[in-house]
Amino acid sequence: MLDILTITSPIYIIIAIGFFMTRIGVFARADMRVFGRFVINLALPALLFRSLFQRQIGEILNVSYLLAYLGGSLLVIGLGSLWFRRFCGLNPTTSTVCVMGMACSNSGYVGYPILLLTLAPIAGVSLALNMIVENLIVLPLLFFMAEGNHGSSGRWQVLRKSLGRLVANPLIIAMFAGLVVSFLGWKLPEPIVRTVDMLATVCSALALFVVGGTLVGLPLRGMVSQVAPIVIGKLVFHPLAVLLSITALALLGLGEIDPSLRMAAVLMAAMPMMGIYPTLAQAYGEEDISAVALLAATVASFFTISGWLWMFRHIPVLGQ
Repeated sequence: MLDILTITSPIYIIIAIGFFMTRIGVFARADMRVFGRFVINLALPALLFRSLFQRQIGEILNVSYLLAYLGGSLLVIGLGSLWFRRFCGLNPTTSTVCVMGMACSNSGYVGYPILLLTLAPIAGVSLALNMIVENLIVLPLLFFMAEGNHGSSGRWQVLRKSLGRLVANPLIIAMFAGLVVSFLGWKLPEPIVRTVDMLATVCSALALFVVGGTLVGLPLRGMVSQVAPIVIGKLVFHPLAVLLSITALALLGLGEIDPSLRMAAVLMAAMPMMGIYPTLAQAYGEEDISAVALLAATVASFFTISGWLWMFRHIPVLGQ
């Protein structure tokens, strides 16, 4: 328990620093958009590129894991979209942004350190596999859904515009570039590697700082009814959906997953949403609710992750 608190407490501290520095006027709330654009266009792509090109291609292509995690995430997207549109009455774009918070985990800055404590030998493999699912399939799908709903022109014009934005998205470019370098086994020049490392190192702290700054002036109490489904969906429903997907694949004979990877997949799904969630939501004018949801999920995840770890250790069927 104390080990997990040691890992997650810096996240809260950086968010608090962003909040108080903006609250006292050192930075303006509008500055957070500028910082956010830096993260989304440079720092995060560098992080994703580094996560892939430094690993062997065979290490990141465990098909059973990919199918199980993807199946659980798609289930969350489908049912989450239905919930927010039908029962909450949200418009399609806002619904997609809410679902993004339920289906995309903070694999790198919370998930990976926690797996290092619990499943160290396969922590890197799980991180790479999650990067593949989240950034090559789940995020592009959500971007496509959000862009399609956000457009005002004809259906085919929206489709063409959405595909164009996806192709030009720095996140997608970085993911494909990392896979190509890994597949071809290229060794990049040291100056390039160090440049990528420097940009990637900035990503985590600055993204969390942006979250804190965005929280200044938000009507937190009025957002409880909107935020609660996102937080519950992320911390409870997403890991349950991945566990269900793993079980379904095994029953259908489509792939058995090693117990350690099974536990890693469920724990990764149980992490709070990615730190750049409010940054991504900025493009659709939904940064306020996404920032509050991220804060609530990050705090609550200390207890829910502890609960999942306890269940894996004390419920034999989960650990088998």
